Amino acid sequence: MAQVTGSQPAWVHGMTTVLLLAVLLAPASPAGADHQGHEERSFEALDDGGSGIAVPGASFRIFVRRGAASPERAEPAANMDDTVVRTVLDALTMLVRQRAEFPRVDEAVRKDLLDRIIIEPTVVNREGKTFAFLVARTADPGRVRLLISASALYEGGYVGHPDQLAPVLAREFQWVISKADTAPRAKTVAIERDLKQAPIRTDQELPALSPEERRRTLHGLFNTYLKTVDDLHSLEGQPYYETGTTRLVAPAQPDSAIKYYDVLIRDALERIVRDPYFAERTPKAVRSLLNGKIWNVAFVKIDQRDWATRTRVLPEEKAVTVGKDNRRIQPAAILLNTYRTAAPDDPFYRETQGLPMGALSAEQLARVIAWEIEQNIVEKSMSGHVAQDALTAPK
Repeated sequence: MAQVTGSQPAWVHGMTTVLLLAVLLAPASPAGADHQGHEERSFEALDDGGSGIAVPGASFRIFVRRGAASPERAEPAANMDDTVVRTVLDALTMLVRQRAEFPRVDEAVRKDLLDRIIIEPTVVNREGKTFAFLVARTADPGRVRLLISASALYEGGYVGHPDQLAPVLAREFQWVISKADTAPRAKTVAIERDLKQAPIRTDQELPALSPEERRRTLHGLFNTYLKTVDDLHSLEGQPYYETGTTRLVAPAQPDSAIKYYDVLIRDALERIVRDPYFAERTPKAVRSLLNGKIWNVAFVKIDQRDWATRTRVLPEEKAVTVGKDNRRIQPAAILLNTYRTAAPDDPFYRETQGLPMGALSAEQLARVIAWEIEQNIVEKSMSGHVAQDALTAPK
């Protein structure tokens, strides 16, 4: 993860209480959500007054909604001190100043995607679930707001430490970009699976399996359950990278790139389940490939997204019953954006050596996929989290 460095602007440390009291004292409004996970709240009817606090180098401003916190999150969030606001301001100032190191922040600033940032005592959705951060669409298409929970900042130990908050905020800008996107969604193509015959393994069985047995199990899943294809056909007619370089190879056939990456991904997945390196360092990735939590691993071409990898989990109502033991699973897809490079804060950044995802070797790709699963799949699957980066139509 990139470290935010540099001295603080003198005027930031010298900000007075008078300036902070000029922040928005907005009335509370009902929260709405239309999806699970990193949920959205609508602010179409919110009437904000005040001018907020400017963030140097950015068009958006910081506003504060002060009010009673929920009973379980009373002090100090209900009467948040000015240190919270100053911490958020300092963190954002760092990110904007060094945005070349944070592609998501840079895109949001360049495209003016963020309408404003609002700090609240607690951030909740319509169902009463609390969030540290929440991105909300506005009545203005293509623009969103970022809500920040003061309670969460206190609990995370970020208050007074903008250098620690900055990289956390930087990750939230992917949701800013995702929510601001208004491109039409593509329809996915159904892929046949033989769910009943899928050789799903339990977590208890896996430790006793030899590397060869894990490899055979994986191949059995390839035939019945685990797919490695792009179900949007976004790579049809597209060139593919020569391994280890940024040179693109023209496809001999419309499906050349699809077949090339299909073989590459299967090779990478086999390395993950067979190589002791992954069993020791990314055991969740090995388990998730063999216990059915992974539904699809594919390269995709999505120009409208700047992420290099993404985990998308089926919602609970679309869970599937798998294997002879009729296990109910909320499976996930791991997507690799072919022509994108890793961001500095991605856990696998060093592994990629600055290459686009599609230019990685099978060994590099194995480590990228393993880290993506290790960091995201288990938590999201168990909580029913649904990633919000729905694929957009390939051009």
